[in-house]
Amino acid sequence: MKFATFVHDGKWQSGLVADGQVHPFEYPVELLDLIAEGEQSLRGAGERALTGSLPVPLADVRLLPPLRPPTVRDYMTFEAHVAGIAQGYGDTVPDEWYEAPAFYFTNPYSVIGAHDDVPVPPGCARFDFELEVAAVIGKPGRDLPPDQAREHILGYTILNDWSARDLQGREMKVKLGPAKGKDTATTLGPWLVTADELEPHRNPEGFLDLTLTVQVNGETVGQDRLANMAWTFEEMAAYASRGTWIRPGDVLGSGTCGNGGCLAELWGRNGLLEPPPLAPGDTVTMTVEGIGAISNTVVEGVAPIRLPPARSSR
Repeated sequence: MKFATFVHDGKWQSGLVADGQVHPFEYPVELLDLIAEGEQSLRGAGERALTGSLPVPLADVRLLPPLRPPTVRDYMTFEAHVAGIAQGYGDTVPDEWYEAPAFYFTNPYSVIGAHDDVPVPPGCARFDFELEVAAVIGKPGRDLPPDQAREHILGYTILNDWSARDLQGREMKVKLGPAKGKDTATTLGPWLVTADELEPHRNPEGFLDLTLTVQVNGETVGQDRLANMAWTFEEMAAYASRGTWIRPGDVLGSGTCGNGGCLAELWGRNGLLEPPPLAPGDTVTMTVEGIGAISNTVVEGVAPIRLPPARSSR
């Protein structure tokens, strides 16, 4: 099943997507609330919507993020991406990367829909996209082994981790990881696809083998396969649950794919800003086999409000 959250005729709704249409749920309800009730409750609402509600063409709705996640963990599971970024700094993939699926927490308040405009972050001159797939947790768990973690993954969606590379590079020198460099927007969409729909794409090693493509203004700049991840989503979920809880609606981003999954990887490999950073008017389209496509246009942002430098004790 595919579930979407959308606006139609000024009214916010959620529902089931089928055959180019969306069937609203019987009663207005947050998708996250249905997820928290359990997969059976979510599927039951979808079945009732399919047979009992008047469908609306997808072309007539504005797609919102399928859910408002309580947390977003964004990983780095594609070795080619890590290697390309490292090359730009004259470096190689660190040994520590191979030891565990590293992630950072990003801003759940910055989540936007599949076709929303994206403002350039304040003060950013090197704006970038990042093509990812995200797993959505369906039930709580703690200290999960990977073989049990699969039953905790409800479904998948596309994630674009928009990145202000110049801001990110500066703030990461403080050794706290990315913050304002990742704070303005994260696209989730176009909908939530339940895990069973993608099971036919699972390869013998346990990875989902899906084609990933990203275009800028209609020109393909990156293409990879999801099976090139170094860890499965089940292993990522197990690591996320180590010593803590994962809960319904939590999002686990795969990290940026390789082979042009972001501009910064290409900059690192090319040794120059080519292709150029994103600018107002650019449209970034991401397509993932078995899930769908998202397409966002970059627009002018606002100027940063200046702050004084630190009051140093030196």
